[in-house]
Formats: sequence, structure tokens, C-alpha cells
Amino acid sequence: MSKPIWQWSALETRDAVREHRVSVLEVVQAQLDHMRRTNPSINAITIDLGDHAIKQAKASDEALACGVEPGPLHGVPVTLKHNIDIAGLPNSSGVAALADNIAWLDAPVVKRLYDAGAVCIGLTNTPEFSMRAFTDNPLYGLTLNPWDEAITCGGSSGGAGAALASGIGTLAHGNDIGGSLRYPAHFNGVVAIKPGLGRVAHHNASAPDNRPIGMQLFSSQGPMARNVADARLFLDVISGFDIRDPWSVASASDLDVKNIGANPVRVAVAKVPGSVMASAAVMGIIRQAADWLDNAGYEVEEVTLPDLDPCWQNWWDILYTELCVAMRDDMLSMGGKDFKTSLSFCDTYGRMLDLPDYMAAFGKRLHHLRVWCTFMEDYPLVLTPLVAQDAPSPRGDIESEEQSRAFYQDSARFIGIVNYLGLPAAAVPAGLSNGHPVGVQLIGRALYESQVLDAAAIIENQAGILVETLWERSNSGV
Repeated sequence: MSKPIWQWSALETRDAVREHRVSVLEVVQAQLDHMRRTNPSINAITIDLGDHAIKQAKASDEALACGVEPGPLHGVPVTLKHNIDIAGLPNSSGVAALADNIAWLDAPVVKRLYDAGAVCIGLTNTPEFSMRAFTDNPLYGLTLNPWDEAITCGGSSGGAGAALASGIGTLAHGNDIGGSLRYPAHFNGVVAIKPGLGRVAHHNASAPDNRPIGMQLFSSQGPMARNVADARLFLDVISGFDIRDPWSVASASDLDVKNIGANPVRVAVAKVPGSVMASAAVMGIIRQAADWLDNAGYEVEEVTLPDLDPCWQNWWDILYTELCVAMRDDMLSMGGKDFKTSLSFCDTYGRMLDLPDYMAAFGKRLHHLRVWCTFMEDYPLVLTPLVAQDAPSPRGDIESEEQSRAFYQDSARFIGIVNYLGLPAAAVPAGLSNGHPVGVQLIGRALYESQVLDAAAIIENQAGILVETLWERSNSGV
């Protein structure tokens, strides 16, 4: 391969290592060199794990030399979001007061990655408490978008998205309670999949063991990658049951639900409500993606999604109530000025539920789940915008209450419902607008991540790997 090692995909890297065309040490050293050249300009990596990565690379090469069967990610460099437990490292979640919160046990995702042979080269930045769609904190600072520092890199997995787009790490871990995988994928031009409820086990032993039920149901650990095939590989590695997570289920490979259902697959292209001020460029890219699926044999139809606004509102009501009850005191005592500003804007449109209304909210959720299960019997895939408007600034959620409301309530209307319903959804780059990447969202039925990724691959085949455009532009000095 003529391209530099840091541009290799996970599959290319894995195969080159297995075929002894390159050593793990060469791969890891090339990635570390690139990371150290590139990260100062974007601030995506919070902790450089180079020394540990070099030791791990040497051990991986020795294992291959001794005939040990390589794992599915043997020698593949990855980054981990700085809010997951890695034994011996701090899990601060961007909070200065938690800088010395040292984990003593690897989270399930971390263990699965290490068992598969992956090499972690660094931790990626996240906003305080991982609770903003913009990545900035007093502990590590602002992460910039490698496409354009005037727009946000997204959040809360913003460091992961910016790192991937810049060529730092071949794969990136993130998590998502309300778009935290998909926002950065959209703004940085990379792929992400938010798995359905239980697909990827999670447990941070360093965190209090009293997470509210809504947060348990809405949150997912998941993969980010530069292409769909790598995202699929990553998801397969980290999926599966873990005794520490009672919600977790068998792995995607074990269930093998690919291609189950009607043929051709019907795709509902979401009608955008009149209340959402959608960019013409974004909607044009949605129509183009729909045409690509139609040409590939999918049966595509524009449809009004069921209970879109009630689902979004109930998701936000539950999440906001739980934040207020379980986390608000810590957020106010530990959070920085910008975080408190963002929280204060959310207060203007958040609804704190009393106990009867909170209980009733979960009854509404059950109703909405039944409605959507019925709907998805007819339309197993749903195509929507991720963010309907042009990309905001790096601190767009704290510039004014109006901008905060416009982003979280209107432009990103299709994000939170996926978490609320516990469904899988992929973000896949589909085009450029004003030189900035634009992604689309594909939502699937519970446990049908493979079907979602199949459709995402169709769009990727037509749109191309967008980050290659960024690298070409950077090389030409544009």
C-alpha cells in the first residue's frame, strides 16, 4: 500500500500485520508519530498512551512470532473516550475535580478491545460530564474540527470524531445518551453506530452504582470509524453479554439477524416537520441518499414518522428530570462557567417532572415503543437528517439561549428519539455543504444493526470516504 500507515483502515492494518508485511511496532510508531504531529492543532487527545502502546506492540509482535493466533484487531491502533474505565488511568469525564478518579478495573468494552489485540494509543477529549454536544472543558480545553476550526467538532465524543478525521487512531470508542456518537460523526465526516439497548455491555466501576433508569435505557457504548466495514468489525468485537451489565445481550454474530425480513427492504424517508428550519443543502443530501438506496434496490418512501415530537419531548423530560435529581448538585459544584451556562439555557426549556408525571413518562414510553415496533414492521429502516441546519460554532450552545434551543430542540430533532426507543442508528457521511461534511442517519429495528450497516455501506459506496477529501486538501495546502 502506497499510502502512509496512519491512513490505513482497520481491516488493511489487521491483514498487513497477519501477513507479516508490517510489524505491530511499525504500525503503532507510525500512528504515534502522526498523533504527535497533528494533535497540537486540534486538541483531540487528552492523554498520550505512547509508552504503554509501544510495550503492547512489542508484546503483540512476540506473540505472532510464537505462533499465537491473532485476534480480530491484532495490532490495530484505537483511541478510547476519556469517560470509560481503563485500569490504572484517570476517568475524569472532562471534570477537573475528577482528574484523580483512577479506575481499577477495565470496562467491558476496554477488555474486549484488549482481548481482540487492539492497541490503545490515547484518550480522547469530552465535555464536562460528557453532557454537551460541543467538546470543551477547563481541564483539557477546546477540541477543534479538523475541517474548519470555525465549526464545532460535536460532542460529547468530539475528541474521538476529530481524532479519527485527522488520522489519529484507526478506530475510536465513544458513547451516546443523546447523540454523542452521531453528532461528532456528522460534523467530522466519519462513521458511527449507536447500538441498540444491550448490544454492547457497559460498566464503569469507578462511577456510583445508582444510575437512574432512563439513563440506563438511553445510553450506549459504540464504535466510530472512517468507513462502514471498520465500524462493523469494531461493533462485532465489542458486542456481547457481560455479567456486569444486566441489560446486555448476545453478540451481533451470535444472533445473526442479517437479511431477516421482507425483500426488498422498505425505507421510510422522514418528512421534516415544519417547525424544523432545515438547510436546503442538508435536505438535498438526504434526497440524494434516498436515491442511492432506491437505485440499490431498496423500496424508498417519504413518510411522516409516528409521534416524533411526543417521543422527543418525553425523552428530554425523563433525561432532564434525572439530571436534576441525580447529578445537578455535582454539576453545579464541579462544573466550569461554560458548562453552567449551557445548563442554565437547558433550564429554560427543560421540564422537571414530579413523581407521578415521571412514572407516567415511562408508561408513555411503552406506548411509543409499541407504535414504533408496528411502524417498523412496514419500514425496517428509517432515513433522517442528523442535524438539519448548518454546523454551529465550537461553543454554539453557550452563545445564547436562542441558539441553544434551536440546536437541541429543532435542528437535532431526530437524534434523541433513537436513544429513547433503544434502537440502533448509524451516522454515515453523505456529502459536503460549504466544504463541511454532512451525515445522514439510518435507524433500524432492535437487534438489526447489520441491516442498518448494510444500508450505510450503500450510501458510503456512492459518497466515498469523506476524510480522504480532507487529507487531500490538507496535503495541497488548501
